[in-house]
Amino acid sequence: MSHTYEYPRPALTVDCVVFGLDEDDLKVLLIKRGVEPFAGRWALPGGFVRMDESLDEAARRELEEESGIRPAHLEQLYTFGAPGRDPRGRVVTVAYFALVKLTDHRPHAATDAREAAWFSVWDTPKLAFDHAEILGTALQRLKGKVRYQPIGFELLPPKFTLTQLQRLYEIVLERPLDKRNFRKKILAMDLLEELDEVEQDVSHRAARLYRFDHRKYKQLEKAGFNFEL
Repeated sequence: MSHTYEYPRPALTVDCVVFGLDEDDLKVLLIKRGVEPFAGRWALPGGFVRMDESLDEAARRELEEESGIRPAHLEQLYTFGAPGRDPRGRVVTVAYFALVKLTDHRPHAATDAREAAWFSVWDTPKLAFDHAEILGTALQRLKGKVRYQPIGFELLPPKFTLTQLQRLYEIVLERPLDKRNFRKKILAMDLLEELDEVEQDVSHRAARLYRFDHRKYKQLEKAGFNFEL
């Protein structure tokens, strides 16, 4: 049986905020639009949801099509639906965000994107649509979430030093942390596996390498463990 609706139906899109980390900066993935509206303007990867796919499927497809990136974890952030946010008409977008290891993901533009590149989250070009607002919302979510969930480890290489770990939190939170207190707190959680390895090819004294124990965290989480920094 077919149905007729008396209300107009807005279009639906997805947009993806993908964060990566280098030694001194937090990066966000942007694409340069190849079509109107905002042709030539930088924007978040994204596009329209097809009739036969879920929101998650659409987000993953658009991200891969426009940048070649396939993050292991992609989660919904927020829904943006201001009436004038898209000059093409009434368009509601569901935003997603992901964390990736920067060195593992070299973006390359495809489909309707001219370019794809990493930018500092604090020094982005003028973005299309309301994507600056979406990026700001994602950044605030990241700042809050790294303090009560160990998602920050998704930005680090599999083996890292305590200095790299502390630097990650300082970059994301935009403030210095006391070295002694930070190490005492993170080591007391007993979630880091100390490896019988040190840094290689460094000019300073080589530091010990660690690895985050995902299995142990899942076990502790089920038992009511509270990760908080």
